[in-house]
Amino acid sequence: MRLDEFLAEVRDRGEYRSQAEAEQVSSAVLWVLASRISPEEAADLAAQLPAPLDDALRLERGRPETFGHDEFLRRVARQTGARQTTAEWDADAVLSTVADAVSGGQVDHLLAQLPSDYAEFFGRPERG
Repeated sequence: MRLDEFLAEVRDRGEYRSQAEAEQVSSAVLWVLASRISPEEAADLAAQLPAPLDDALRLERGRPETFGHDEFLRRVARQTGARQTTAEWDADAVLSTVADAVSGGQVDHLLAQLPSDYAEFFGRPERG
């Protein structure tokens, strides 16, 4: 998926005012996601996303941190300057677009590294 297509999807799903806002939110959500998954998984995901969004996943952060759904949203909110309820909207808009933009196997690999309640961000039912 090209950058303009990705951002148009995020913009529609998140009801953002501009492509620039969709890009800023996308980068913030991906940056937080990259701190939660292994560097190898982040690199694999980055390879399937358009530049410059892939840059948010390529930052060297060492070992992944372990944090749950609520902390993920707190961190997204901190990155975007939004409230946590808005951060959930942002995460849904970006990560459901990621799920549509990359291979199903890539999404499965991501979800295998994350707690089951992250699946909803990607538009998938929570794993049991």
